[in-house]
Amino acid sequence: MQKLITIKSTAIPLPVENIDTDQIIPARFLKSINKKGFGENLFRDWRYDVHTNEPNIDFVLNNPKYSGEILVAGNNFGCGSSREHAAWALTDYGFKVVVSSFFADIFKGNALNNGLLPVKVSESFLKEILNDITANPEKEIFVDVEKQTITFNDKTENFEIDSYKKICLLNGYDDIDFLISKKQAINEFELKKTQKVYEN
Repeated sequence: MQKLITIKSTAIPLPVENIDTDQIIPARFLKSINKKGFGENLFRDWRYDVHTNEPNIDFVLNNPKYSGEILVAGNNFGCGSSREHAAWALTDYGFKVVVSSFFADIFKGNALNNGLLPVKVSESFLKEILNDITANPEKEIFVDVEKQTITFNDKTENFEIDSYKKICLLNGYDDIDFLISKKQAINEFELKKTQKVYEN
């Protein structure tokens, strides 16, 4: 995974509440265990007309005014089924951060496991961000993973993140990478244990 230390980017507004994982990546596309390629079908049933398969010009991802590595969504993002493919689709599309006022717990865990940072903010701050980036697509959001802060319009809020997942994001680790990073410490611990056995 890529390291996530700071992210400064324009953002894509999606002011819809209760976006579930089937809307993020419909079940009919869950045919691969390879994480690549899922971004093509991110929000598929909103991005494309079901009958003609043509892009829906009214959907924000099809609007060239909006771009960036940050998705700002309505309250209760990632509810529904536990499919990890939702996080795969978001990261494969190019998102590094999702901002909302509430995340489903399983989605939050899946996101962090795949290098996607869920940033929970207050409802009032979320409303301000959504309104402003919708009207002014060039406005940027700044996220500092180390300080656990998000800044917009010179206002800053703190967000929570599990300390272990924070280490993984800052270093670009998955769970195996983290264990490998501790290899020397593990070897030293095992050596000390072995020495004590022989001493006794």
